Amino acid sequence: MTSNKSKDKEGSLLVTRNSSLVTLVDTHCHLDMFDDPDEIVKRAISSGVEEMITIGSDFGSNSKNLAIAEKHPSVYVSIGVHPHDAKTFTEEIYEQLKAWAKVSNELTATSDKLKDSLLVTRYSSLGKIVAIGETGLDYHHDHSPRETQKAVFRRQLELAREADLPVLVHTRDAENDTLEILGESGISKGALHCFSGDMDMAERAMAMGLYISLAGPVTFNKARIAEIAKEIPDDHLIIETDAPYLAPEPMRGKRNEPSFITHTAKKLAELRGVSYEDITRITTVNARRLFGIGELPAGGEIAYRIRDNLYLNITNRCTSRCSFCARFHGDYVKGHNLKLAGEPTEEQLKAAIGDPSVYREIVFCGYGEPLLRFDIVRNLSCWIKEGGGYVRINTNGHGNLIYKRNILMELTGCVDAVSVSLDAHDEETYNRICRPSFGNSFREVISFIREAKKYIPRVQATVVEMEGVDVDKCRKLTDELGVTLMVRKLDAVG
Repeated sequence: MTSNKSKDKEGSLLVTRNSSLVTLVDTHCHLDMFDDPDEIVKRAISSGVEEMITIGSDFGSNSKNLAIAEKHPSVYVSIGVHPHDAKTFTEEIYEQLKAWAKVSNELTATSDKLKDSLLVTRYSSLGKIVAIGETGLDYHHDHSPRETQKAVFRRQLELAREADLPVLVHTRDAENDTLEILGESGISKGALHCFSGDMDMAERAMAMGLYISLAGPVTFNKARIAEIAKEIPDDHLIIETDAPYLAPEPMRGKRNEPSFITHTAKKLAELRGVSYEDITRITTVNARRLFGIGELPAGGEIAYRIRDNLYLNITNRCTSRCSFCARFHGDYVKGHNLKLAGEPTEEQLKAAIGDPSVYREIVFCGYGEPLLRFDIVRNLSCWIKEGGGYVRINTNGHGNLIYKRNILMELTGCVDAVSVSLDAHDEETYNRICRPSFGNSFREVISFIREAKKYIPRVQATVVEMEGVDVDKCRKLTDELGVTLMVRKLDAVG
């Protein structure tokens, strides 16, 4: 009884732009509530949904879901007791859930009698249990006493920690108690399902390590959650249907099903200003990492697409160690794995790019400072321009320090734009935040921006909104330099 835990593929061959995921994961549906789950699963798969997690709400639904997962490789299970049913929770049910969770981790139940009663021998799908829940608090309907809900919620959080499984949390009109109990539990893996809270609640949950799961209501006209959906960082976002409930527009009013998740994904792409492919990739990677299902993209993409741009990841080395840099917080940017196993050659990069003219921009960016490989940047930029492409370089502005010469004049005619990380309003702040390898880096970044204007048609500086950075003073600096300033949100990359 082994689970299909996800693993990064490893290999020496670097990944190209064609590795993008274009599939979806429905992280929360209730297949046990359908009379025709086989047909529902079939339609979901034909719509591009590769994995579904069907959610338990009581002992009976948990059993039904295990039977469904037994038949369908694409279906996984979360076991738990919904707050509506907390009043039915008993010690025997807890032991049943606990034994199932243990078997899912390839442990053995201590009692043969217990094993028989728990259907352990019936379901090899116990190895497909990937989460605990749906659990939580619901003070809107109050189908169970609130103190009972709290007690049952705590027990299931305890089980999730013991089993090392994510927890799927339902909360309605109970935000403060939900967050308080989650905080006390020490839980750091899981999701707030069908999120309907405010941004403060989302931020407090994300600070615990939890994901925010969005469902059909994000597509509703004038939905408050639509504004919050724009602000959730990429690496905390997953999506769901909660089928058979909450069908998205334009299916609203119908019985919801996992195949309808495409409508939610399209609306999220619109709200967040990215492509449908971007949303499917981001949310699929997040779901697979959280629940340990499916296959993750192979490591080390050297050319990765976001919207209509192609980004080149040519090195993971850098001459700064910026505290806000995404590479210190994970391997992924918008669902792309950027941790290189080795640095690509010029020919590998050309093969990964293909026709340069099909992209709005080709950007040297990635998880390092591209100008550390200046010869490749220069040669590849000229090749891209010859092929009808538009070239931008994102740099920390240390290029002239690295090579002890003005390299900008060598890029004339081959580079259309350069974006320089200014990052601070003075040297002291810059050194504290960016921790550069060179002692006079801030002054040289200013000089690099000034020089870039002589050789590159379009030059801008960037700064990240964070504590200690005076954006107004940064803007005054860039106004004096005669370049535009782009202000980036902290933790917003790509």
